[in-house]
Order: sequence, then C-alpha cells, then structure tokens
Amino acid sequence: MYRYFLSLRYIVMRPINWIGTLSIFVAVSALILILAIMSGFLEESRSHLRGHLSDLVITPSFDIAIRELRSYPSRDTAGILAEIEKHPAVVAAAPQLVYPGMLVPPQSEVIMTDPGGMGMVMVSFLGVDIPTEYGATSLLEDLEKDTMFGGFDQRPADLDDPFAYPENYHPGEDERPRDPIIMGEKLAARWGFHKGSEMELATATLDPETGSFLQAGNRRVVLVGTFRSSFNEMDLSRIYMPREVLADWLGRPGQYSQVVVRLQDYERDHEAAVQDLRKDLSEAGYLHPGHEKFPWELQTWEDNRGSMLAAIENERSLLGIMLGLVLLVAGFGVFAILSMMVSEKRRDIGILTALGATPRGILSLFLAIGGIEALVGMLLGVVAGVSAAHNINAIEMWLSGAFGYQIFDREIYYFDHIPTVIEMGGIVAIAGASVFTALLAAAIPALRAAYLNPVDALRYE
Repeated sequence: MYRYFLSLRYIVMRPINWIGTLSIFVAVSALILILAIMSGFLEESRSHLRGHLSDLVITPSFDIAIRELRSYPSRDTAGILAEIEKHPAVVAAAPQLVYPGMLVPPQSEVIMTDPGGMGMVMVSFLGVDIPTEYGATSLLEDLEKDTMFGGFDQRPADLDDPFAYPENYHPGEDERPRDPIIMGEKLAARWGFHKGSEMELATATLDPETGSFLQAGNRRVVLVGTFRSSFNEMDLSRIYMPREVLADWLGRPGQYSQVVVRLQDYERDHEAAVQDLRKDLSEAGYLHPGHEKFPWELQTWEDNRGSMLAAIENERSLLGIMLGLVLLVAGFGVFAILSMMVSEKRRDIGILTALGATPRGILSLFLAIGGIEALVGMLLGVVAGVSAAHNINAIEMWLSGAFGYQIFDREIYYFDHIPTVIEMGGIVAIAGASVFTALLAAAIPALRAAYLNPVDALRYE
C-alpha cells in the first residue's frame, strides 16, 4: 500500500506534477473536439456531395453521341418508373430534369450588388414531380425548415402543393400567371426576392431540328417559396420548378434526364439492386443493352461521387495520423515531470530501497503517479471535449462577439453551422491512447528510479 500512498502524496504535495495532468487534459479535450468537428465536416460533406441523388442514380445516355450507335433508350417516364418500382428493395423513385441556366436579377439590384458584373447568375434548374420527389429525396425536409428573411416566412404556403401561387401574387389583367419556381433561401436573400417576386430566367437549348446549334431562351417566372438545405452552395444555385414546365420550356415535353431511387436499406440492398435494375432496365429498353460500355447509366450515389468521396476518406486518414502527434506531446510532458521528480527524490528512493523496497515496488510507485495523472487528465478531457463539441456553435458565436471577428464565416463554407459528430469509438480510442502514452512516457523515468543504487542515492544527499 505504501506505493499508492506515496504516489498520491507526491502528486498532492508537489503541484508541478499537475502539469502532466494538464497536458493530458488539453490533448484529450482538443482531440475529441477536433475529431467531432472533422467527422461532422466529413459527414456533412458526404451529404453535400450526395445532394438529392437519393440511393441510386439512373441516367440514360440521351446525348447526341449515342446516335452513332443507332441505339436510343426509351424516354417513357411512366414506363421506367413502373419497371423500377417492381424491385422489392425500392421504396420510391422520382424523375428529374436537370439543366443549367442563368438568373437575370432586376437591373436595380444588379447595380447595387454587382456593379461590375454581367448581371447574370449561374444556377441549376431542377424539374421535379412533387409526390415522387418527396418520397425519393429530402426536398420536403428542406421546405419545412424555417426560411426567414425580410421579416416574413418565405416557405411555400402549402407543402402539399408547393408550386401553388402565394396569396399576394396578382398578375395584371392582360398577363398570364408566370411559371412558379422555388429557389434556395440564400439566393433569394442575396437578390432581395420574396414570395411573389417576378424575375427572368435564361438558358440555351439544342435546336430540335439540327441537334447541334444552341438557341437562347428566356422565361418570366414568379417565386412561390424558398427552401433551406443547410448547404450554402446548393442554396445559392438551385432553382426548382415543375418538371413539365421545364420540359415545355426546353422543348422536351414529358422528358427526364435522370431518375433517383430510394432503397429500403441502402447498405444491405444496393449491390443486388444495381445488378437487378441494370439487367431489367436494359432488357426493357430504358438503358443500353451493352451496359458494360455505359456503367454511368446506373450508379449508386457513392459511385456517382466516387473521386470526391475518396478524397474525403484520404483526408480523414491523414487527419488521424496528424492528431496522433498531439498525444506524443502530452506524453513528453509526463516524461519531463517524472524525470524531474526522480532526480529530486533520489534520497527518498535510497531510503525506501534501504528499508526493503524492491525495484518492482519503486517502479510501480512512479508508474502509479503517471497513471493517476493520465486518468484524471483523461476523464476531465473527455467531459470537456464532449461538452465543447455539443455547444461548439454557441461557443463560436460567443468568441466571435468577444473578439469582434467572425471565426466561422458561414458565407465561405458550404454549411450554415459548425457540424459535429461525436463518435464513441473515437472517444474510447483517444482515452485509451492517452493513458497508454502517459504510462509509456512514465516507464522510462520509473525504470531509472527502480534500478537506482541506494548507496549512490544516499551518498550524494
């Protein structure tokens, strides 16, 4: 028992020993907080890359290059949906018509906010069918989120029919109602648009006769609501409209460019679903028969974003290696403190050895000091790190207000908040690694103390 009694006494009576505990505390809390933030960023980045792709993305090759093969996939939207929904793993499927375009803000707004620009904003048009889109993607959740600016709620008035005209919209007597659109709240707020605001959209389409020349097309539309996806890039560039409206504008009535599919259990079903659907859709004429030449026609969302996901996973691995160096620094702190203690306690070590203490007892005495410091620092670090991760946004806002500097600029990053994901496995690994590192660092001075010659220790006192 003398070993643990002396260990506690040395720690309590020698305050400098708490520097080792402090180093472990700082390392553990910092690692947990950084891991939570980086895991949050990585998970949010994965969600951002996924966007509204759901689980599977079916993109038949309708482009002109396929004409050389004299093989065209069927453009029958109802037919491909019926074929997809036959699969038992499929929960929902939604056709989408995706097309690039431009938003032409009012000239007064352009002069005020973009005096040196062209007055054109690059956007992405997404034509959707509401009932199926709600089932296959997260659009309904994005429309339900609060979108407040200008003192008014900018969400669509009726989520069952989000493209319905707002009550305050009244076109002139000689004008037909404009086509309804829904845009991201960031885009609307940037240009001062509200529900009922009219604006002009522009795009260029393929000439249906030649298939090779672009012809410009403009359309006057009205904003019927906004959505908030929590991803700044999406909120600044995406415009929803009814698929038939966009198809009519592009001269492609009834067409789609991709179908997104939601599965019952993605992790369990996606491999079998891809094989089955590729085979069934090819036989039904909705994909090319030689699907090995067109693998992009049916992919999981991860395949569709493969290169970016690989970069994210690589970043995570590099992050783990770099964060491991923080524990080495904490271990060096424990090593330095115990080395000083062994030098200062040479006389005590000599007396204990002369009284019958074994080298193993002296070793365990100093290892216990390192272990106590590690346990206390680890426990306090876990509590502090988890608490900070849970309240990181409130902490960031307080620090930004205190220093007068925006630490996390929400206009720069994709996200409108600091995302965090607390992983229990990561916390356990950090806690275990911190204790192991501290004990390993304490072992060197402890071994030196254990094999110190008592005669030499007492001679110099």
